[in-house]
Amino acid sequence: MFALSPDAAQPCPADPRHAQIARARSLAFGEQALAGMPPATLPATPAGIAPWLWRSWQRCLAAGRRPGERVVYEALGPHALRQARDGHEALLQAAHPVMTQLVGAVGAMRYFSLLTDAHGTVLDVQGPLDRSDIRVQAIARVGVDLSEQGVGTTAIGAALAEHGPVWLHRAEHFFEANRHYSCAGAPLYAPDGRCLGMLDITGVDVPERPELMHLALRCARAIEDRLLRALPHALLLHLNWPGGPLGQEGEGLLAVDAEGHVAGSNTLARQLVPQPLAQPGQPLHCSELLAMPWTALVEHARQRPNEPLRLPLWSGLRLQALVQPGPQLRQLLPALGTAALAAAAQASPLRASEGVLIEQALQDAQGNVTRAARALGISRATMYRKLGARRPRATT
Repeated sequence: MFALSPDAAQPCPADPRHAQIARARSLAFGEQALAGMPPATLPATPAGIAPWLWRSWQRCLAAGRRPGERVVYEALGPHALRQARDGHEALLQAAHPVMTQLVGAVGAMRYFSLLTDAHGTVLDVQGPLDRSDIRVQAIARVGVDLSEQGVGTTAIGAALAEHGPVWLHRAEHFFEANRHYSCAGAPLYAPDGRCLGMLDITGVDVPERPELMHLALRCARAIEDRLLRALPHALLLHLNWPGGPLGQEGEGLLAVDAEGHVAGSNTLARQLVPQPLAQPGQPLHCSELLAMPWTALVEHARQRPNEPLRLPLWSGLRLQALVQPGPQLRQLLPALGTAALAAAAQASPLRASEGVLIEQALQDAQGNVTRAARALGISRATMYRKLGARRPRATT
């Protein structure tokens, strides 16, 4: 256990934002605010202070914390730490090479990198560490709790609470004892969209480098892509809007298993192809997201894996995609023929998912078949053909 006292905190050196931060701290932590000013009378976010930072300060105050407190950095015991690391083995494997490259970019500036779980517990540390500095020892330890609840406003706690990238410099930290730190952070998401933890870049008594927030975000996305690619999958779809790059960093990735079910996706893919809320334990078939039969995707991966494909969505929008075979499909390719594809098509829940989408489109269009067909990107004749005799009284 390490503790940092506000008595050890030195005033921040003058910088362009020092006065703005000082004024904001006066508003947030002045006598009236600390005496319990009603929430309705609290000032709006002051100039020069990010809204997420103001919200974090207010959360700390609401929890009964005060800026001048002594800060205690507590760590997990050996058994709990072993359980935490064992439960994040895939994350640690995916993050290690990315963190090594990141430290190569920032280590000369005396920054180091931390990886945490979704609770703010440190799972890995890489970079140049001055172990003689108690401020470094306090945070650069596997197992230490760096959550907002534990140590107030930090890049780690804020990124996890706000679900977005942040940059935090010196006196922007809630506790005065933490004003030696400067840190950037970005949340990390699993292939199923759950928040797994965050990636942090921290320095002690270093100049302000807000551009590190973008580096943290870029590295976090690289870790997510490595997690996704490690999943067992039959197809890997590289997605982007028409004209955007494919097969490069910054694209959407959607992994599909050997039965056509979505195995996982990265953050950008979930933005490009919004996924409906699935029932627990119910796999989501790719035909519920993409207006193209699963068999057509398999055929494209077999014959033209490096040729971009125009990929229709049920919304009527179009993406461009590279559809490449994954490990599961590569094992099956020598024996995969027309009969196997036909069997896969019969097993696909495409018709069921079409029915759900058509019913929803008709509801949104208040029964107007023409408007519903337009929303789905199909002709009215196709719409009637799909409806069959199910809704003979629908209006036109």
